[in-house]
Amino acid sequence: MREFDVVIIGGGLSGSSTALHLSKKGYSVLIIEKEEVQSYKPCAGGMASSMQKFLPLDVKSAIESRINNVEFRWKAGDNVVADLTGESPFWIIRREKFDQILLDESTKNGVQIIRSIMVEKIIQKNDKWEITCNNKNSYTSKFLVIADGSQSKWAGYFKLGPRNPKFANTISLRLKGLGEIPRDTVRFEFGFIKYGFAWAFPLKESLNIGLGTFINNGLLENQDINNQVIRSFGFNDNSYKTINKKLRIWNGFHKINGDKVLAVGDAASLCDPFLAEGIRPSLISSFYAAESIDQCLAGKEDDLNHYTKKVNKNWGESMSWGRRIAQVFYRFPRTGYQLGVKRKTAPKRIAQILSGEMSYEDIAKRVIKRLLLKSGI
Repeated sequence: MREFDVVIIGGGLSGSSTALHLSKKGYSVLIIEKEEVQSYKPCAGGMASSMQKFLPLDVKSAIESRINNVEFRWKAGDNVVADLTGESPFWIIRREKFDQILLDESTKNGVQIIRSIMVEKIIQKNDKWEITCNNKNSYTSKFLVIADGSQSKWAGYFKLGPRNPKFANTISLRLKGLGEIPRDTVRFEFGFIKYGFAWAFPLKESLNIGLGTFINNGLLENQDINNQVIRSFGFNDNSYKTINKKLRIWNGFHKINGDKVLAVGDAASLCDPFLAEGIRPSLISSFYAAESIDQCLAGKEDDLNHYTKKVNKNWGESMSWGRRIAQVFYRFPRTGYQLGVKRKTAPKRIAQILSGEMSYEDIAKRVIKRLLLKSGI
């Protein structure tokens, strides 16, 4: 039975970035990943450049586009464009390349990864974790990181995050070419998708497209509407393949650590409930997870409770307002578009939220008040 300082369940963005931070601090780390290497990862790829401070390496080789404009539309018209050339530029990264860069750097620092392996049993024994996998091998560790994504089995097992997680339903696809989307522009399309929106994020030679619903588990089964959205981005070929995914979105302040165990990224229910952003909370939570584990292993802290406190403060406080905006906006999307997006200062502020220069709290009280008054609630 091999022993490590930390075992991480899940080798995606959250798991690999946590592993990288810990390996840089000199700890022995094992990643257990259930999937083989994926040639395509369903992710819009939007990342604020300010997130570079949460990573101990340069990720410029994964950047496909640098965004200068954010475009908002209502049913393929009524355009609003916001400039995004502030202090924190917005990047589009290719997720499969980005994740691989993190994993490669981690393994250079001694991180070990095993793939196509499922964790079957976890018990705490003699103040250590014993992890048994379906290949009959077992491993022990001092600390455990749950990073197995939105469909996490282990977050619920350890009672990390909300007892009843809230999900957004999404469809993701990647099409060759950019359609009518400029290389330096991301587009958000409202009005077609009930209780949600569609988005288009440009890579070098292809376009990441997504559709998502955020209230009442709204469905994305209407192929005619989905095709209409695709056409609005400048594509006429309807032979595309889609990937359906449920995103575990932020749904209140919850403890995301236990005794020598914590959850990061999607497994911790940190996805943005308004814009479905997942990269930023993954990197933020991974940074603080590694920091907290390091403090404990170094004898400076007795438990991981400060991890939950830091994530709640640095991410959750903004998301609590983002959730309130989403609950009103997506119930009354036309009113929300007119009073929220089309106001003179609104697009720039949304762009600043994407770039990390502003939080939802900075705009939420004014936006919610206008929407409630106009909607007669």
